[in-house]
Amino acid sequence: MASAVEQMAANTSWAALGKATDLRNRILYTLALLCIFRLGTFIPVPGIDGVALREFMEGAAAGIGGILTMFTGGALGRMGIFALGIMPYISASIIVQLLASMVPALEQLKKEGEQGRKKINQYTRYGTVLLATFQAYGLAVSLEAGDLVTDPGWYFRASTVITLVGGTMFLMWLGEQITARGVGNGISLIIFVGIIAEVPAALAQFFASGRSGAISPAVIIGVIVMVVAVIMFVVFMERALRKITIQYPRRQVGMKMTEAQNSHLPVKVNPAGVIPAIFASSLLLLPTTISTFSGSETGVVMSTLLAYFGPGQPLYLLFFAAMIVFFAYFYTFNVSFKPDDVADNLKNQNGFVPGIRPGKRTAEYLEYVVNRVLVLGSGYLALVCLLPEILRNQFAIPFYFGGTSVLIVVSVTMDTIQQVQSHLLAHQYEGLIQKSQLRGKGKGRKKGGPARR
Repeated sequence: MASAVEQMAANTSWAALGKATDLRNRILYTLALLCIFRLGTFIPVPGIDGVALREFMEGAAAGIGGILTMFTGGALGRMGIFALGIMPYISASIIVQLLASMVPALEQLKKEGEQGRKKINQYTRYGTVLLATFQAYGLAVSLEAGDLVTDPGWYFRASTVITLVGGTMFLMWLGEQITARGVGNGISLIIFVGIIAEVPAALAQFFASGRSGAISPAVIIGVIVMVVAVIMFVVFMERALRKITIQYPRRQVGMKMTEAQNSHLPVKVNPAGVIPAIFASSLLLLPTTISTFSGSETGVVMSTLLAYFGPGQPLYLLFFAAMIVFFAYFYTFNVSFKPDDVADNLKNQNGFVPGIRPGKRTAEYLEYVVNRVLVLGSGYLALVCLLPEILRNQFAIPFYFGGTSVLIVVSVTMDTIQQVQSHLLAHQYEGLIQKSQLRGKGKGRKKGGPARR
């Protein structure tokens, strides 16, 4: 028999959105900040030769330029103030989390609760400034080397670095505000909107190539079928769970004795979500970004690096898959699912896994189960991210279709809808509580007016 919570969740309808004032305000706040992000992608960096940049990006759109433009919401293709996107912040988060698992001082900060988290976030912001400065300077030099600047020199480099670093920090702030006061994860939504914004133009270019005969109708139909199949596969895997049985013994609560209860601990097949794919993609974009705008001035080291690690190359695919698997395990055991913490929480609540002793043995068992589940989860992530890459290079599809993009779009959509439903459910709870309080007050009143003396 379904519980009251499950019945309320099943009866939750989108018509209740008009009554949930707080949720409606959160959604409008989120949309307003995302519109600000889209507006910033059209504001160019000072000193850019717009005509030369447009011609260059039209020639590079079929290759790595299309990838970079897709991930930055078109800001890089127009060299907007958000050209670096949110990737420096993601890269800094990777570095800080890696250091936190290796440096005892940072590991101690993670255990200090809210204060430690604020300190780690501060270090992450410092790292974001350093990485964004390095990437902005490299991009400025590459633009000068590619003859895409009207007045090259140190003034252009300084203005570009200040503008791009400021844009990245502003995006980081926007993401934090969306997470705190809006709906969904702000950083993921910024990447999501950047991808979605470029999809219509990419589809138009794709169908135009089919109309001109550059791509056969069979390839077009195959790509559409593959996109639908990948989306269905991602939705299925993101909802897949491994349930671990948990038992709670009889216990006394006040004057009542509760019966023994059975429950389950849900472990997602992919506990890390879309984070490993984003982390891996962000680490692979820096050398390609610099080489794209360097033109013929690309150095010997960079040329060799791109020859072996360029998109579609075997080493690129192998390195991409290895990073996805690594970050899937790393993020799961360090952020999303910590076996020691889960085991301690179960022990404090008198819960236990049948046949497993509470405490250390439970933590070891949970780690064993999650390790086995992650074999399937990390393999699924690698397959979804690599298969479209291979097919795209085999059939020379003229726009960027990648499993990472599909994974981000589907995962962020599901997560945002789930949060909206949670807010609606909380709104229903508040309404029921208010009604019960009003009924209680009504019952407490005496029928008729007060007695007169």
